[in-house]
Amino acid sequence: MPEKRKGSASDSSKRKPWVDPDDAPELTEEMLDRAVYCIDGKIVRRGRPPLGAQPKRSVTLRLDADVLAAYRALGAGWQSQINADLRKVRKLKKA
Repeated sequence: MPEKRKGSASDSSKRKPWVDPDDAPELTEEMLDRAVYCIDGKIVRRGRPPLGAQPKRSVTLRLDADVLAAYRALGAGWQSQINADLRKVRKLKKA
């Protein structure tokens, strides 16, 4: 009769079950909030960039309808264009 091996079925109940290392946990919102995104080794910050030394301020400005329509027709960045045009007229240096 063959000898019993030490690694019998009764020993297998004491071992931890095998877990496939390729089985990643489900991503949660909390994990994504803590995540650091990198592109080519550079960290990509989420959200709006930090304000400079002199941040822009929000104002209410009343313009003629045709002036507003002309600037809006420029497309994206029309408000920045108003800012640039005002700087030129007032001969202000770029901040």
